[in-house]
Amino acid sequence: MTKDLTKGNETKAIISFAIPLIIGNIFQQLYNIADSIIVGKYIGASALASVGSSFTIIVFLTSIILGLCMGASVVFSQCFGAKDNAKLKSSIFTAFIFIGLITIIINLCAIFFTDNILIFMNTPQSLFNDVKQYIIIIFYGISFTFIYNYFCCLLRSVGNSFIPLVFLIIAAIINIVLDIVFITVFNLGIAGAAYATIIAQGISGISTAIYCFIKLPEIRFKKCDLKIDIKILKLVANYSLLTSIQQSIMNFGILLIQGLVNSFGVSIMAAFAAAVKIDSFAYMPVQDFGNAFSTYIAQNKGAGEALRIKKGVKSSFKIITLFCIIISAIVVIFSKQLMTIFISPSEVEIIAYGSQYLCIVSVFYFLIGYLFMFYGFYRGIGSTNISILLTIISLGLRVGISYWLAPTFGITAIWWSIPIGWLIADIVGISFIKKFVRNINK
Repeated sequence: MTKDLTKGNETKAIISFAIPLIIGNIFQQLYNIADSIIVGKYIGASALASVGSSFTIIVFLTSIILGLCMGASVVFSQCFGAKDNAKLKSSIFTAFIFIGLITIIINLCAIFFTDNILIFMNTPQSLFNDVKQYIIIIFYGISFTFIYNYFCCLLRSVGNSFIPLVFLIIAAIINIVLDIVFITVFNLGIAGAAYATIIAQGISGISTAIYCFIKLPEIRFKKCDLKIDIKILKLVANYSLLTSIQQSIMNFGILLIQGLVNSFGVSIMAAFAAAVKIDSFAYMPVQDFGNAFSTYIAQNKGAGEALRIKKGVKSSFKIITLFCIIISAIVVIFSKQLMTIFISPSEVEIIAYGSQYLCIVSVFYFLIGYLFMFYGFYRGIGSTNISILLTIISLGLRVGISYWLAPTFGITAIWWSIPIGWLIADIVGISFIKKFVRNINK
C-alpha cells in the first residue's frame, strides 16, 4: 500500500499521512516511558536517574542511524514522486548496504568505549554500574534499531505510514508486559528493563522487514539489481550523512546538557529524566508532523509541484500553532501530576524541580513545532545543510547559555536556554522559507 502525496487537498494529504506516524511514535515513546515508570515506581529514584541518563546516550547513538535512514528516504521519496522505479530500486539496495555497514561500526565502537562515554557524561560513581549494565544490553540491540528504522523510512517514503504503526503497537505492548514480568516477577532490576526493550525492538524490526519483502514490489530485486551504483551511492551518502549529522548534532547537544545536569546530583538527574520524557512526549506529534511534511515536500519536489509545496507550508504553520497552544496549556496546568506518573508523590524535591522545568519550557512548544517543520521542509527539498545550520544554532545556544550561566544562576539557566535556542533558530529558518516562497511567486 502506497500513497501519492502529489495529488488532492494539501492539508488532508499531510494530516492523513502524519496521523499514523504520530500514533506510531506514541507507542515508540512507550518503550522508554514504560521503562521509566516501572523502574521509578518499583526500583526507585536512583534507578530512574540511571535509565534517564542512559536514555540520552542511547538516543544520541541511534539518532546517527535514524538520520542516515531519514536522509536515504528523501531519495526514495523523490524517486517515487518522479515515478523512476529503476532508480528507486537501486537506491533502496545501495542505501541498505551503506547504512548497514555504518551501523556495525557504531555498534562495535559503542560497546568498546562504554566506560569512556559514561565518564565523559559525568555519571555519578553511585550509579555507574547500573548505567553501564543497562546501556551495554541496549547497545547489543542497535542492529534491530537499524532494521526497524530503515524499513519504516522506506515504507513512509512511498506513502505508507500505517504498517509501521501496526508493528510498533504490537512491540510496545510486548515491551510493557516484559518490563513488568522481568522487574516484578524475576527481579532482574534495571537489566530487566533493558532486555524488555531490545526484545520488543527486535520483534518490530524483523516484522517490518518481512512485511516489506512480501508486500513491496519496489524491493523485489532481480540479480541485476543487486549491485552498488556509485552515482546513486554518492547521492544517498550526501542526503544520509547530512541528515545524520543534523540528528547527531541535535542529540550531542542534549548529551552535553545531560552531562551538566548530572553534575547537580541524583535528585536533579531524576527530575530531568522524568521531565524530559513528558516534554518529548508532549511535542512528539509536531516532530512526527515535521517528518511527514518532509515526505510530502520530497514527493512534490520530485513531481515538480512547487506551488503545492507553498500551500503545504501555509497549512502546516496553522496546524502546528493550534496544536502547540493546546498541548502547552495541558502541560503547564498538570505539570506536578504528570511528574507523579514517573516518581512517587513523596519525592517532593524531585517533583518540584521537574515541574519547574515543564512550566518554563512547555510554554514555548510552538517554537520547537516550527523548528521541526523547518527541518522537514529543508530535508525534503534537498537543502539539508540549512537544517544542520538551524540545529547548530538551536543546540549551540542551548549548550553555550547553560554552561555559561548555570554555575551562577543554577539549574534554571539550563531550563531557559532551551526556548532561547529554539527562537533564534526559528528566526533564521523562516527567513530562508520566505526566500523560497518569493522565488515561487516570481
